[in-house]
Amino acid sequence: MSNERHVVDGKRAELGAKDDPCRDDTDQTVFPELRLAPGKPASSTVGSEEILRIAEEVLKIEAEGILQLLDHLDESFAAAVQWIYQASGRIIVTGIGKSGVVGRKIVATLSSTGTPALFMHPVEAMHGDLGMVRKEDLVLALSNSGETEELNIIFPSLQNIGTRTIALTGNLNSTLARFCDLAIYTGVSREACPFGLAPTASTTALLAMGDALAVALIRMRNFQAQDFRRYHPGGHLGERLKVAIRELMRRGDEIPFVMEHIPVRDALEEMNRKGMGATLVLAQDKKLVGIFTDGDLRRAMNNFADLSDKTIHHMMTPNPRTITIDRSVAEALEIMEQHLITVLPVVDGQDSLQGILHLHDLLGKGLIQFTR
Repeated sequence: MSNERHVVDGKRAELGAKDDPCRDDTDQTVFPELRLAPGKPASSTVGSEEILRIAEEVLKIEAEGILQLLDHLDESFAAAVQWIYQASGRIIVTGIGKSGVVGRKIVATLSSTGTPALFMHPVEAMHGDLGMVRKEDLVLALSNSGETEELNIIFPSLQNIGTRTIALTGNLNSTLARFCDLAIYTGVSREACPFGLAPTASTTALLAMGDALAVALIRMRNFQAQDFRRYHPGGHLGERLKVAIRELMRRGDEIPFVMEHIPVRDALEEMNRKGMGATLVLAQDKKLVGIFTDGDLRRAMNNFADLSDKTIHHMMTPNPRTITIDRSVAEALEIMEQHLITVLPVVDGQDSLQGILHLHDLLGKGLIQFTR
């Protein structure tokens, strides 16, 4: 083994550094800027000013790539939108590598805006996933070069199925473009990557064209904000949690309240009229002094044999939990969860009653579904 090593080392010496097949030329000659001193991080030679210059250049190149697509918008794009709109099946997006990542985002955008879509990995397609494709579906294939073998290999099978196919590609003369029924140009003149190797501007352009398709379909479907919320219950809840409670609380005649010295029977009538399962109790100065709930009624029936001579002052829960009018829905929900209550009085800075909240008011009764 030792002799063999000497022979190899000797041969390398004869070849010289220039012809050494084991030599990594990227360390000094091709990309000298990548050469690093031992133990030194790359950032040690790049200052903040240079970092910002690089970022500016990248953004300009990617913006330029998107704007160049305007010169290539034609009837192919319009036809693609019409085909997707008219498809009775699903939109199946496929691509590999970075194009596959973009494809998954396009699927997410289409699905959330009224166009049923799913992603199919081309390699998995060749091992059985093609079984998900039906003739009534439409396949949207993504590849900048259009010569990705792992992608192109599935098209004879798709042709046998009879489904329509659309290519998003940077090469309209590519194998992929010839395989597909329709091809949309998504090419760029240069990548932001300094070596022109990592997909950067090309994937940005591809993503932008996918967004253009999705937005055109939104307009064609007359897709509305309420439709969007139907597919985003979590997002709708997130938006609702930020709302100030003054926008959701019940006011004026909607507030169930009684004065503290009225009979229990009158308080029950107020509860039944307002339908919140509780009534607030006010003092003569209209300050909040208590709350009377269904739970308080059950406890009172256990504690007193006869309620006819009792005023609500004897039955109520004094000094109830409250929230000030300037707080958010999220804060109101936190109080309700912490104290296991469903009704929350709203007061101002001087503890004067301003409104009342029910748990259903906060969540949006019937608008948010946690199960199907």
